[in-house]
Amino acid sequence: MDAMPDLTRITHPGTTIHPTAIVSSTAQLGVGVTVGPFCTVGPDVVIGDRTALVSHAVIEGHTTIGADVTLFPFCSVGLQPQDFKYKGEPTRCVIGDRTHIREHCSIHRGTVTGRGITSVGSDCLLMAVVHVAHDCQLGNSVIVANNVVMGGHVSIGDHAVIGGAAAIHQFVRIGRAAMVGGVSGVEADVIPFGSVLGNRARLAGLNIVGLKRRGFDKAQIQRLHIAFRALYREPGVFADRLAATRERFGTDPLVAEVLAFIDADSHRGMIRAS
Repeated sequence: MDAMPDLTRITHPGTTIHPTAIVSSTAQLGVGVTVGPFCTVGPDVVIGDRTALVSHAVIEGHTTIGADVTLFPFCSVGLQPQDFKYKGEPTRCVIGDRTHIREHCSIHRGTVTGRGITSVGSDCLLMAVVHVAHDCQLGNSVIVANNVVMGGHVSIGDHAVIGGAAAIHQFVRIGRAAMVGGVSGVEADVIPFGSVLGNRARLAGLNIVGLKRRGFDKAQIQRLHIAFRALYREPGVFADRLAATRERFGTDPLVAEVLAFIDADSHRGMIRAS
């Protein structure tokens, strides 16, 4: 655990700090913050208004927690990364507004060899025992179920859902509104709106339920489904199918988003349909 000098229990205006909590005199706490029993807040931490540390939470490093966040017992945020190359640099960790971080979650700060920041967006739910490694980037409204583990540098788009006990390889990208099935081993990128499952994970189809929940209408989903079949179900070389899909469906916004994701730089390549 990092050295945390000048730790003392103080009273911030508009906050409630339990007598057993240890809060640095240089930590910045917003209005209406609750720091529960046996919590520790380090000297470079910033906590937004109305955020609650329920109990036994540890917040360290150059970490910023947004407003209306709840950190449940025994979670840890902003601790140093599990990376031998890390030498104590002042890298960062940022948590967005209204996110819930459940029991025993661990979120490590970034590294200078990566983005320098680990970020979790607003309105996310990280269920119990989730691990978010250094330099990961989670978008808004992401749901990560129990016991999910991520390697470093993972990127997850808005509204994605990660099923319980999934393992995500470092540098993997998961697109917007994608679905990863439980107990899946994800070793390559997942297209936006895609649904993958299995060990190793395969592309099973589209996340139709997620698309409906996001408010896309039937016609939009049908066009995306036709393009998906042309790209992944038709015979022939993938590069040829990609070119044909781009020519036929490239002006459709959802299809264009999938094509742009495929075109972008990838460390791990794409998960293909089995």
